[in-house]
Amino acid sequence: MLVEKKKKRETEVPMASLADIAFLLLIFFLVTTTIDVDRGIGLTLPAKGEETEVRTKNISNLLINATGEVLIDDEIISIQDISRVVREKLIENPQLILSVKTDRLTKYEHYVQALDQLKIAKATRISIAEPEK
Repeated sequence: MLVEKKKKRETEVPMASLADIAFLLLIFFLVTTTIDVDRGIGLTLPAKGEETEVRTKNISNLLINATGEVLIDDEIISIQDISRVVREKLIENPQLILSVKTDRLTKYEHYVQALDQLKIAKATRISIAEPEK
């Protein structure tokens, strides 16, 4: 009795449709994925070159120095107290314009926190002054 040797069958994975499958998966994930869009800080800017005269009693200066200290009309306060102080000032003078000015070395984080506090205080008239050179 002769034992017959079995031939080894070669198995191979069909690669012809691999690119099609990868493309379909890519399209599927692109279509079904949602991307959150950061809205940023909403500001209404005046037209270019537009200037208006404002009485000094209607302006309040908010200064942020390089170490993150905040001064409102030469009074040192913490960043968390900005909304409370500004709200009180807006009750006294609804026409108040807040002039926000920073040092060139001020961290962006402190600047954004101050703007957030102004938004909480419902301050709508904000002037962003350019830092001194």
